[in-house]
Amino acid sequence: MEHARDMSVGRIPIVGVQPSLEEGRWPAKAVVGEAVPITATIFREGHDAEGATVVVTLPDGTDTTLPMPLDDFGNARYEASFVPSREGLHHFRVEAWSNPYATWAHAAELKIPAGVDVHLMLDEGVAVLTRAVAEVKRPAARQKVLREAITALANKALTPDARLAPAVSDAVKAVLTAAPLRDWVTISRDYPLNVEREMALASSWYEIFPRSEGARLNKRTGAWTSGTFTTAAKRLPGIAAMGFDVVYLTPIHPIGITHRKGRNNSLTCEPGDPGSPYAIGAEQGGHDAIHPALGTMRTFKTFVKKARELDLEVALDLALQCSPDHPWVTEHPEWFTTQLDGTIAYAENPPKKYQDIYPLNFDNDPDGVAQAVRDVLQVWIDAGVTLFRVDNPHTKPLTFWEWLLADIAKDHPDVIFLSEAFTRPAMMHTLAKIGFHQSYTYFTWRQSAAEMGEYLEELAGKSSFYMRPNFWPTTHDILTPDMQRGGAPMFKMRAVLAATASPSYGIYTGYEFVEDVPRPGAEEQIDNEKYEYKPRDWSRADDYGIESLLTTLNSLRAKHPALRRQRGMHVHTTNNPNILCFSRFVSAADSPTGKADAVITVVSFDADVVHDAVVTFDMAAIGLTEEDHITVDDALSGATYTWGREFYVRLDPMVTTAHVVEVR
Repeated sequence: MEHARDMSVGRIPIVGVQPSLEEGRWPAKAVVGEAVPITATIFREGHDAEGATVVVTLPDGTDTTLPMPLDDFGNARYEASFVPSREGLHHFRVEAWSNPYATWAHAAELKIPAGVDVHLMLDEGVAVLTRAVAEVKRPAARQKVLREAITALANKALTPDARLAPAVSDAVKAVLTAAPLRDWVTISRDYPLNVEREMALASSWYEIFPRSEGARLNKRTGAWTSGTFTTAAKRLPGIAAMGFDVVYLTPIHPIGITHRKGRNNSLTCEPGDPGSPYAIGAEQGGHDAIHPALGTMRTFKTFVKKARELDLEVALDLALQCSPDHPWVTEHPEWFTTQLDGTIAYAENPPKKYQDIYPLNFDNDPDGVAQAVRDVLQVWIDAGVTLFRVDNPHTKPLTFWEWLLADIAKDHPDVIFLSEAFTRPAMMHTLAKIGFHQSYTYFTWRQSAAEMGEYLEELAGKSSFYMRPNFWPTTHDILTPDMQRGGAPMFKMRAVLAATASPSYGIYTGYEFVEDVPRPGAEEQIDNEKYEYKPRDWSRADDYGIESLLTTLNSLRAKHPALRRQRGMHVHTTNNPNILCFSRFVSAADSPTGKADAVITVVSFDADVVHDAVVTFDMAAIGLTEEDHITVDDALSGATYTWGREFYVRLDPMVTTAHVVEVR
């Protein structure tokens, strides 16, 4: 019985420890300043009390111990909250034990007032507290609190109640919570927890095609001049002024000529059509090269420096695919799939076909492909890129990603990877578990209040320890039916939803102009920027009020810790199926500011009709009681309301399709 740790459950069983990814196969994730709830189910036979603590081993090998109080008696659930203050790989374990003080105190508080076994209980209290002083080291001032309680227990001149009172006081309980007396200690296995910088959880992305920024059309000849890194840098102050912290560039590499796509994915490429930047590689180079029309490595680094001066980090697209003209095609034909007729297979995503792209095949030379990709990433990391949006990672082996992401993290722990995998949940979740910091989600396709509410609560649940969402209302590839028909009201609502429902979100450039006309038969924009230059008149960016809205939303995100956390989400009941209400909350104990923080969002999913609703609000979700009332300030309209357990909302798409309120 001395080796309780080696037994299946231990003398005081510990089961269901969380957060744990398949019993520690991969580390759970957190960021600096993010509260991590650590829970376990702990119980024992009989009626004696048990207790628990969490021991966290920091990256430098030192331990910190946290009390783990009982959170749910009926389910024997214990919980502690750990707020990491440094990056790196942590480990934690749960320790459970028989609690002789709590067992005695519970019995004494029942028996002594009832006159049952009075002297026996007082004597047992002396024995328990004497053990607590003798067996557990603690500061002298705290030992003094226990000794004074022992003196009172032994003082027969006092009444039994007076003898008992100091021994069950809050002061004694606090001392024995901080440094408890423990019998039959059981220790769980160690569980890994990887702590990263806050940007890995909370970020706001703004996507641009650098070639469109500053592109010019010669109306006389019909020829285009590409934008460059120098002209694209002129857009950076506007992006920064809206409050975004990441500027994301679609691929900047040479584009192939063979099977180059024309406008709107046409198989016919007209003279001057720039082609898709995802058809990577030409005689000028591949993934480690820059399209000569955009500039040079020197001008790219100048772009990155300018972004940094504006507190913007640069994200680059990592699309592991090649044009037929990519150097790898001739240097390493084994890195591609050769069909029976001798041709190399091009990419398909039925019904989409990409004749201008060859997917990589990892089967023939996995080590060679992996090292080549690692070398490519190093080029861009050295140039100042700190984030990568990875195109279709679910079409590459997970073993490759697990190795690559770990290898990058070892040398560059600040580099962040966003997984663009719209696929089955098992694949999306496993990509997150093996190392991707953020994930695209099904957000764009959740087009009703009910399914969106369900999805938000799912993302804030158990998967929040590994899969961090990044919400995008539209992308250069995606224009969903609701965005095609909803106009400016829908664009505004979806921006509000993305920015307040997820700690990370992104906006594709041109969103401000409500670019909502689809290409026939496709869920993407007509005149798609993937296949042509698309300069915009930024002097008119706020004609629909969306530029101002994005600025307001990013300001709110910077102000409110609740909007930069994934947990603390709660969906509230409304009596209108078109209206969704949810709150974001962080308690004072878990907030980096030391103050509780709450934001409530109400949105209408119908952009055509006025809708109203009565919201039944669960006050406990923001740390209040059902009798409480709250004063809230609407950040979008400037109005102030007093809300209670039930309140009325009315959303007119001609005025607003959302409330975003700050709780005073």
